[in-house]
Amino acid sequence: MPETLVDLIRHGEPVGGPRFRGNGANDALSATGWAQLRAALGDAHPWDQVISSPMARCYPFALELAGRHGLPLAIEPALIEIGMGTWEGRTHAEVAATEGAAYTAMYQDPVARRPPGGESLDAFAARIIPAYDRQVATHPGCHLLIVCHSGVMRALVGETGDVPRKKLAASSLSDLAPRIRI
Repeated sequence: MPETLVDLIRHGEPVGGPRFRGNGANDALSATGWAQLRAALGDAHPWDQVISSPMARCYPFALELAGRHGLPLAIEPALIEIGMGTWEGRTHAEVAATEGAAYTAMYQDPVARRPPGGESLDAFAARIIPAYDRQVATHPGCHLLIVCHSGVMRALVGETGDVPRKKLAASSLSDLAPRIRI
């Protein structure tokens, strides 16, 4: 079977700056976010297929990129970000100030301690991994670009690199996968 190459790119900065954004906060890219993505990819277009999360911080850029280079675009609904429950749309400072114990607990054990009403890492991986496998199987031997979220990237790096979820949630992506182009 021919080798399939997959590149991952995280969306740029959304409107409103840093805050908890899971699958319930659908903010668009800010002007800075658009500039970040355009600078990251430049005029490169080695891909055969662009695949995107349907969220507003991913899809519009993927649509522009695919259109500019005449590339096919697939939207993969399962690649939305992990749900952050009641913390959606709130800043880290707001959550730390009002729910300090829960905030600290999540960062000490992000596998067992999710935000109230948030998606479990097991449920998230059970959604992400089959979607990724389906896209790779649909495009054998192709060079794919997936426009997605940091949580999605962590789940994929963890699965493909056999990284335990606790380490995955607490490490930077570049530390986890220094040889993967992210």
